[in-house]
Amino acid sequence: MDWPGPAEALLEHARDKIVVLDEEGTFRYLNRVTAEILGFDPEELRGENAFEYIHPDDRERILSRFERVVAGREYDGTIEYRHRTSDGSYVWLESRIAELTDPEEGYIVSSRDITERVQAERERDETAERLEELAAKADDVLWMFSADWSELLFLNAAYESTYGQPAEEVRGDPRRFLEAIHPEDRSAVQDAMARLSAGESVDMEYRVNPQQDYSRWVWVQAEPIFEAGEVVRIVGFTRDVTDRRRRERQLRVIDTILRHNLRNDLNTVIGHAEYVSEHPEDDPPAHAEAIERTAQALLRKAEKQRRTIELLTDPVAPCRIDVTTTIEDAVATVEDHYPDAEIETDLPPSLPVRALGEIGTAFQELLGNAAKHADDAPWIRITAAQVDDRAVVEIEDTCPPIPEYEYRVLTGEQEMDGVTHTSGLGLWLVYWVVDLSDGTISFETDEDGNTVTVSLPLATSEQ
Repeated sequence: MDWPGPAEALLEHARDKIVVLDEEGTFRYLNRVTAEILGFDPEELRGENAFEYIHPDDRERILSRFERVVAGREYDGTIEYRHRTSDGSYVWLESRIAELTDPEEGYIVSSRDITERVQAERERDETAERLEELAAKADDVLWMFSADWSELLFLNAAYESTYGQPAEEVRGDPRRFLEAIHPEDRSAVQDAMARLSAGESVDMEYRVNPQQDYSRWVWVQAEPIFEAGEVVRIVGFTRDVTDRRRRERQLRVIDTILRHNLRNDLNTVIGHAEYVSEHPEDDPPAHAEAIERTAQALLRKAEKQRRTIELLTDPVAPCRIDVTTTIEDAVATVEDHYPDAEIETDLPPSLPVRALGEIGTAFQELLGNAAKHADDAPWIRITAAQVDDRAVVEIEDTCPPIPEYEYRVLTGEQEMDGVTHTSGLGLWLVYWVVDLSDGTISFETDEDGNTVTVSLPLATSEQ
């Protein structure tokens, strides 16, 4: 039987494309909106099979859906697919298929053009994919939380290496990221979180990464995102600024030490020279010897300064080094300079680490200091062992205790001021070599002597 029936006038004024198909999928009726959406005159398509105009990649899916409707197994729901136009291009349609009251009259398909919506969604998805790709490759940590910090909305891959904590832990419990922050800095971070939730911006620096003894400094900038006047999200980035802070501290230290120690040595030289000039009869050779001794010390300090500056201005990357061999070489060198020193060792056959090549110089400096400052015959014991994923080296001696100020300034527990000064660049050279090797150094002192502990990352089989 031919179509249309009495409802044709209503269908012609509908805003959607409406067609009637027989059970084979042949067009029996198309309203005039067909021309607006597809470019075809309705009469051109009457008698044609509708599925021939559906994109090949969508055809089987839509045909299967239509067959289920014809078989009475499906009655509702929409489908999205591409339909060919008169110029050979395709538009996206969202259609609903329904059986007419009299099955012999066919099946009605109501469709609307959703091409703009689909294109917008695709562009948004492509943009999101590009942003995800850029974020994944970024060195900075990019993150987004809900306004109350109860939900992590985004976190890129840079998080784990910077904070030293698996990202999955934060995804499971967003507030666990506080565990990656230095205990002394957590209250300041929690205060910043509260201010962000209240609508304030934040710009701050703090220490992170428990795997590296919280030795990494980060700079964080964060902003609240508002909707309808309410904070709905918190977004921000975290940048590792450890190198910048390290260099700022290095410059302050070198400037302070050089100004203090060089001034003292030069004052000594000038004092002896003036005394000889004013009292030529009073043992000039003794004063000349003091001048020469002080000048030689100045030359040694200048050489150590040169080595330190080279290390700090052009540091090389850590490489695979056998700690056992390195310590044995350092011990041999110190024994040559201090033959009275008794140095005991307890070392494994091999212990590979990732460290700067100058790590041997650091061990030599620590052993040499212990031998130099001993009151009696120097006794030193050096041990090395693997502890978890670190190599731990301990150097014990019976020297007078290292002044607390010396090592508290080294480890950052106390700032160097303009009144009190460390004795020289030796311990600083050790500290910087260890620090640039992603290691840590600690000191224990008592009336019986000192124990210096150096921890370095183990080298993996691939390194």
